Amino acid sequence: MLGVLTHGQLDNGRGRARLNMFRHLHEIRSGRTSSISHEILGFDSQGHLMNYRELTTAEEIRSSSSKLILFLDLAGHRKYLKTTILGLTGYSPHHVMLMVSAVGGARVSGEVIGLSTEAREHLLLALALDVSFFVVITKSDVASSSALSAAIQDVETELMGCGGRRIPLRVCNEDDAITAASRQLADSVVPIFCVSNVTGQGLDLLTKFLHVLPPGTSTKEKERLEQEPCEFQVDETFRVPDVGIVVGGLLAKGVITEGSKLVIGPMDNGSFQPVCVQSIHRNKAPCRAVRALQSASLSLYPEVKCIRKGMFLLGPGAQLSACLFFQATVCVLFHATAIRPGYQATVHVGSVRQTAIMEGIMATGGIHTNDRTSVLFRFCCHPERLCVGMTLLFREGRTKGIGMVTQVFPIIPP
Repeated sequence: MLGVLTHGQLDNGRGRARLNMFRHLHEIRSGRTSSISHEILGFDSQGHLMNYRELTTAEEIRSSSSKLILFLDLAGHRKYLKTTILGLTGYSPHHVMLMVSAVGGARVSGEVIGLSTEAREHLLLALALDVSFFVVITKSDVASSSALSAAIQDVETELMGCGGRRIPLRVCNEDDAITAASRQLADSVVPIFCVSNVTGQGLDLLTKFLHVLPPGTSTKEKERLEQEPCEFQVDETFRVPDVGIVVGGLLAKGVITEGSKLVIGPMDNGSFQPVCVQSIHRNKAPCRAVRALQSASLSLYPEVKCIRKGMFLLGPGAQLSACLFFQATVCVLFHATAIRPGYQATVHVGSVRQTAIMEGIMATGGIHTNDRTSVLFRFCCHPERLCVGMTLLFREGRTKGIGMVTQVFPIIPP
């Protein structure tokens, strides 16, 4: 889908359009996305698409467009679920485009119909994180009418179920697309599109919807974030020959320019080390500055050992603290039995991803599915930087829970 939108060429039915999206050789061989890739799509003042078919570079698309949409391509296979959760929690997208295959469900009477296990899990994940999203059902050209109807019916059932409380809206014409874009945030409406990347069916309605979809953050809010102390969360780390350490991620607050003096951490002992930003790249092109709510890659000097995902680059005035223990109010979405003290799970808080132990549970007899209580967590490996009010997601096997950080217990570095 993203290959067709950003390059303006239909697929050949054998995966040609997705080759431009992959970053690694094993992705091309297996056909499965395993890492987060960034793509850009623009619209001019008349609503025409500005993509790589019309222009050559991302800079040209940015300068020629009156509206820009930045895509994060996340993984769909269950093997890379932690990468998908990192993209949802770390980058905090304004909207989620949930891709559902019309022929990816269970086999009934020799025909594959309905939602697949991965699609159902991603749908429930978007509902749990309370992210504004819409559904795109693909492969409508090869699916039978019964398979397509079953996929749509499964999506609507999940949305209107007890855990969904969303209103599905099938987009059949241009008026539906405009109505869905205007009502999505206010009325919890979830638009449903049926498209084919081979024949192009339904793509005009989807692009119309993307064109009129309002931005997730207002200009006033963005200006307020740019005035706050710098806070850059590290989601990827690289070691580039003749350059040194390069970190990639999202700038949540502030502005970073070339030559900015920041601190990075927390280290294993809870301390922060000073660094300087040598160069900045956005969309594979060098730039002078990066502003709040933009993703970028930064080259750092001097070289710092043990840089890892989940660290923060902080500017003057930012809170320099790290914790091993923190408290959160959690709600268990699913667990087969009861969760008791000593239970270990992978905790996702923003770009932080680490195994944590539930040291204390403020509930008698443990917590069960749909129970809500306060829990004291302890990170197993190294301290992390957390703030009160951050959204938390923990998982272990089929067990999943959502919550919010209510208190942190900072450690004092040597």
